[in-house]
Amino acid sequence: MRLILAFTLVLAATVAAGATISQPSTTAAQSCAGLLRLALPNASITSAQAVGAGAFTPSIASSGPNAFADLPAFCRVAATLRPSSDSEIKIEVWLPIAGWNGKFLAMGSGGWGGAIDYQGLSYALGRGYATSATDDGHEGQGGSFVLGHPEKFIDFAYRSEHEMTVKAKAIIRSFYGRDPRYSYWDGCSGGGREGLLQAYRYPDEFDGVIAGDPATFRRNAWALWLANVSFKDPAGYIPPSKYPMIHQAVLDACDKIDGLKDGLIDDPTRCHFDPEVLQCKEGDAPWCLTARQVQTARAILSPATTGSGTQVFPRLEPGTELRWARLAGGPDPAELFLDYFKYVVFKDPHWDWRTFDLERDTALSNEIDKNTIALDPGLAPFAHHGGKLLLYHGWADQQVAPGATVEFYDSIIKVSGDPAPGWVRLYMAPGMAHCAGGEGPDTFDKLGAMEQWVEQGKAPGQIIASHSSNGKIDRTRPLCPYPQVARYQGTGSTDEAANFTCRSPQPGGQ
Repeated sequence: MRLILAFTLVLAATVAAGATISQPSTTAAQSCAGLLRLALPNASITSAQAVGAGAFTPSIASSGPNAFADLPAFCRVAATLRPSSDSEIKIEVWLPIAGWNGKFLAMGSGGWGGAIDYQGLSYALGRGYATSATDDGHEGQGGSFVLGHPEKFIDFAYRSEHEMTVKAKAIIRSFYGRDPRYSYWDGCSGGGREGLLQAYRYPDEFDGVIAGDPATFRRNAWALWLANVSFKDPAGYIPPSKYPMIHQAVLDACDKIDGLKDGLIDDPTRCHFDPEVLQCKEGDAPWCLTARQVQTARAILSPATTGSGTQVFPRLEPGTELRWARLAGGPDPAELFLDYFKYVVFKDPHWDWRTFDLERDTALSNEIDKNTIALDPGLAPFAHHGGKLLLYHGWADQQVAPGATVEFYDSIIKVSGDPAPGWVRLYMAPGMAHCAGGEGPDTFDKLGAMEQWVEQGKAPGQIIASHSSNGKIDRTRPLCPYPQVARYQGTGSTDEAANFTCRSPQPGGQ
């Protein structure tokens, strides 16, 4: 502890002087190594090493050789957490050796987890944060780890993220001699869902939660329903070679709805494209759809609805056609969706997805999810704590129907009883695919917006997003607080955000 205190005093003086350290000093290295002796309940620190500037190399090469070349010197801590008898949660905590901004940023996981997100840790460390990430309690892709291990499903759902956060804050306190001034969560897809579960279950844990394209498990039933509609019958399968043709037809029908022809569908909810206009006059051809393929396209662009008329999940929006393969490519559903029914719902690795029944099996999954991984809009305790929630979703998301996040936001409003709560905002990004990519602007400083909101009391208005091609920005647009939309002012380049303003949508108009 004396070593840790000594390093804390040296670090404070260094930061106050505005100096930077490219390599860890002896004192810093000793203090970092000293964390090995830190006692944490139901946990063991397995490694604590000072890493020099630009010297980090992940054990599993998941990116280019220079992806981490610009990292500053940091203390890298690895730990294994065992909150239950069947838990083995791996986490890493990265601590800046110089220039710590006094804050903590927890990074979410995507899909089924199974690995530490080094890219996320690198991003947070580069912005001066002490940061942490977890493998969600297991190693490797897929959901087979759940079979016969109910405690591991709880770890995956919410417990690993909570335990990681508690332990990371304790490590931060020991290393720097004080708690972080602010704590944030940042995650997309599965990480977005994780952030919402943390805000609901542990409302005092974070000052701000950023949740992008949250992958509610409700979408797994939707994905299995689409699989049965799209390629269970070979005649209904739409080959990917036809996707560009369908996409162009959708743009021709809906691009100008917002008054601007720019290759983006600003608000797909106003697009009512009927694939029947593409039906072949006879036979089949690359430039048209067979009658059976028209049925498939209609299903993809329609919500999943039971025979009694109950909507299970919103539709895939118009504008996603170039990426339909994720859900409609076959010959089997993606493991991300299929594993949930195999290992969680039916507990049978040989379960046949062709036997899926939307109404029956959705009811089964809802019963399983309700106390573990289902999202709850009752976030009043998080709001009362002073927490801020920034939701975002790409309108061209090909994995999670964006309408699900709109529904969740509307549910928050309804449950809160406030038509304009000051603690939650939603940003819908036209043309953005799942978390990133697509034809629309998909890069924006959501963390900077959250920092201003929490630390300066400046609620984000429009957030400027950019789109790049070949490494160069070729378009910027404002993302507006939902339900506002960006509208062109009538002069200047349509590729510059400065020429757009955020306005409330007008029914049936612009």
